Amino acid sequence: MRSLIVLITFLVVALNSMHLKAQSDVWRVSATGINSSNYYGVTVANGMVGIVSSPEPLRVKDVVLNGVYDNYQRGRVSNILKSFNHVNMNLDVDEQRINARSVTNYQQTLDMKKAALVTTFDVGEKVSVKHTLMALRHLPYTALSMVSITAKKDVTITPMSVIEAPDHLADIRNYYSEIDRPHVKIPLLTSVAKSPSGKHTVAASNSFIFSEPHGQEPQLIHEDWDYNMHLAKFHKNLKAGETYTFSIVSSAVSTAHYTDPHNEAERLSVYAMLEGTERLLTRHEAEWEKLWKSDIVIEGDEQAQRDVRFALYHLYAFSREGTAYSLSPMGLSGLGYNGHVFWDTELWMYPPLLVMQPEIARSLLEYRFERLEAAKQNAFSHGYKGAMFPWESSADGTEDTPVWALTGPFQHHITGCIGWAFWKYYQVTKDKTFLAERAYPVLKEVADFWASRVERKGPGRYEINNVIGANEWQENIDNNAFTNGMAITVLKYATQAATLLGIKPDPDWMHVANNIPILKFPDGVTRENATYDGVMIKQADVNLLAFPLDVITTKDQIEKDLKYYEPRMAPDGPAMGNSVLATLYARLGNPQKAHELFVKSYKPNEVPPFGVLAETAGGTNPYFATGAGGMLQAIIFGFGGLNISDQGVTQIKTKLPSSWRSLEIRGVGVNRQNYVVK
Repeated sequence: MRSLIVLITFLVVALNSMHLKAQSDVWRVSATGINSSNYYGVTVANGMVGIVSSPEPLRVKDVVLNGVYDNYQRGRVSNILKSFNHVNMNLDVDEQRINARSVTNYQQTLDMKKAALVTTFDVGEKVSVKHTLMALRHLPYTALSMVSITAKKDVTITPMSVIEAPDHLADIRNYYSEIDRPHVKIPLLTSVAKSPSGKHTVAASNSFIFSEPHGQEPQLIHEDWDYNMHLAKFHKNLKAGETYTFSIVSSAVSTAHYTDPHNEAERLSVYAMLEGTERLLTRHEAEWEKLWKSDIVIEGDEQAQRDVRFALYHLYAFSREGTAYSLSPMGLSGLGYNGHVFWDTELWMYPPLLVMQPEIARSLLEYRFERLEAAKQNAFSHGYKGAMFPWESSADGTEDTPVWALTGPFQHHITGCIGWAFWKYYQVTKDKTFLAERAYPVLKEVADFWASRVERKGPGRYEINNVIGANEWQENIDNNAFTNGMAITVLKYATQAATLLGIKPDPDWMHVANNIPILKFPDGVTRENATYDGVMIKQADVNLLAFPLDVITTKDQIEKDLKYYEPRMAPDGPAMGNSVLATLYARLGNPQKAHELFVKSYKPNEVPPFGVLAETAGGTNPYFATGAGGMLQAIIFGFGGLNISDQGVTQIKTKLPSSWRSLEIRGVGVNRQNYVVK
């Protein structure tokens, strides 16, 4: 009996251990079989600084600062600024510089729960190294690197904190100083430069955190190699079996954030250095713990769980509350699409954030509100009233689309998407002050734009001609389904918002809305535009009228349009098309078809070694945050059945794929409610 009890106890412990391991595994994304020639990095970010990993030990590929733009590279328009690589390190072991060819057992793992990238490797039979990198959530301009080096035999190590400037930065100045206090010595490795045109000054500053008492810390040596790179290093002798740990804090700012970035970068690093590693870690992890109170839990499909959380991690990492910054299609993962802001934000990435993190969603709206005057000037320039938001927006909200891309002058549906997003925020939060001070001022200008944009050709023929719709392969077409549907929707929302605020709405808004046509083929299928003849399309257009819009509501019409347009979706189109089809099939009660399209919406887009998402299947421009937004909508609004309406966030009855036991969407809306489907 005693041995049976021991055996049962052992089995219970083992099962609990396996359960805990499985739970922790779905919080981690590991790079396996790293090949430096086929490597697409993962990003650690905090909504302000994005740091993209590298296959080279202790180094990163890119550092991107949110909100900083200058004119260089693509298309004679602004580009988000790639800043100093200020978190790079070198390591010499017995006076030999390590690199990707000299290390073994190289592994990288993103811990999504703690937003930390952990890299481990061996340097021959001499040392083992663990390097942990994070963009601190509570300190928006500061990164933390933690290094642990274990000697396998007696060795001398020389770690180096390096600041390197990309070639496009100009007038680079490198500085090194030490602030001496009786209880501490504060080293500061700093670089300052001009952006390519001289529009901005950028600065980065690093400091070491040592664990030894004051006076016993290593002696730092500053080496100023050239205009583009300098470093601070120290030597340390380690005995076999000894482990040595230290940290580096790295802060980066620009004149887009502070008038005096040089001094502010140093102040921020001094602050972080004196906080110390443990306090920095505690606050960073606490902030991410708060974010993860809004989470998605899938039981029965560990891979889907990890993939969904990976997408949610990226949206959380690329944005933050309390700012007026928006989201680029590539987030903070690099220079893709110049870091500009498109409809990708409002229609694809914003809805998951709206239900999971309303305060972050508000930051995205604040970005648009602050650029309302620029949108009004844009409408004036094109002969319209109200506000006409640019297709590509960056710092000041003027049109920033390259001239060769016709989307700039003609993809007008974005103005509707922005008005739609402001109303959706009110529906979720019921914030009447926001409605009066932010949403209605935008909706009024958006409604005035559409009322002036239509061509009034008689009852039922208030046409919107010469546009580019959601399907960008059809240029300069008339009466595009999505454009017309969005115009109808926001004209109604503007009317509703005015009424709620006790303001008499312009009666012309509803008059126009009631006369904008939605075209159909003779067999009743919704026609994408006046000349559409069934050719392959880049992405969903008509199907957006059923979701996220409610212009088409009958099951028969939704199914008819799905059946017609699904086979016409291009295999090389962006991820969002299949995700909206998946959402619709899930809401129609066809979970197996929805699951097939859900997987198709992102799995073929994964690239090695982490599985970050490219824009298209076989593409190479990760991380495509727009695609993450689409696949999350399929989960939240499709399988999860959540719905945003005048009743707030509600849930419709849905079914799960046969392989999923349950789906729980946690921490939804301002009241942090949980929604379950089994």
